[in-house]
Amino acid sequence: MARTLPISDPDTLAVAIEALRRGEPIAVPTETVYGLAADATNPEAITRIYEAKGRPRFNPLIAHVSDIEMAKAHVVFSPLADKLAEAFWPGPLTLVLPLNPSAKIHPLATAGLATAALRMPQGFAREIIAAFGQPLAAPSANRSGRVSPTTAAHVADDLGDKISLILDGGSCRVGVESTILSVEGDHLRLLRPGGIAAKDIEDIAGMAVERPVQQSGNMVIAPGMLASHYAPDSALRLNASAVRPGEAVIRFGGAQIPGEEEASVVMDLSPTGDLREAAANLFDFIKRADAAGVVGIAVAPVPMHGLGEAINDRLSRAAAPRE
Repeated sequence: MARTLPISDPDTLAVAIEALRRGEPIAVPTETVYGLAADATNPEAITRIYEAKGRPRFNPLIAHVSDIEMAKAHVVFSPLADKLAEAFWPGPLTLVLPLNPSAKIHPLATAGLATAALRMPQGFAREIIAAFGQPLAAPSANRSGRVSPTTAAHVADDLGDKISLILDGGSCRVGVESTILSVEGDHLRLLRPGGIAAKDIEDIAGMAVERPVQQSGNMVIAPGMLASHYAPDSALRLNASAVRPGEAVIRFGGAQIPGEEEASVVMDLSPTGDLREAAANLFDFIKRADAAGVVGIAVAPVPMHGLGEAINDRLSRAAAPRE
């Protein structure tokens, strides 16, 4: 089983760097979710990420960097990309940009594409990358397609028998993955809604963020684009207006759902209707409902504005038919 070390321990950073230099993937806390991090330039290390997660290798990984200089050693920044990085890095924004000819990020991490997805995380994860001196590929630290982890205990439950080290930084502040944005000339394309609302990006960029008409499962150019993803074992039912006996209920804004007295579990993402609180609670509540052995999970409607777009994206993928 994996060893869990608190990030407050002064020896944890050195232990983490040693594991990374051996090519081992380790679980690290970020402001979004816990990531399964390994050297993005080392094909053996990247392969171990895919093996631990059971992740399809056509599904690219985000490479995490510690500063803009490290990022520009691997991808080409346009003036628009520079503007966005200056506004939102470090933070929950991933930029998909053309690879530099001299980039050392391995094709296994980019799924062989001519672009790479890069992010600069906040907190201890950034310290690790700076000390390691290379980008870290770090998808969410869970089995592929399952609910993303927002605590070290979530990681241990899902991957504790497949990795050697989990770094415990407490609960993730944002609670949903980063927003993924493709910067193509003067066009911005939203590939995955996430921890930064599209409206905030538009305010900085001074232009609209385009949304694909549809995201085909056969054309995966960034993480989180698979139709079925973030899936619990229990069937998840969206926009519930009534509760079926034995279901778990995840509601929003303090509004009760008819039939709640028949529910096995009732949780509220944010009784006050705060979308940031709702995003931070989302994956933890899905995991708690799933662990309760319920007949299904009924989720009340969540508004689509702001972070609600990311919340609804995760819920729709969690409820999608399983292949």
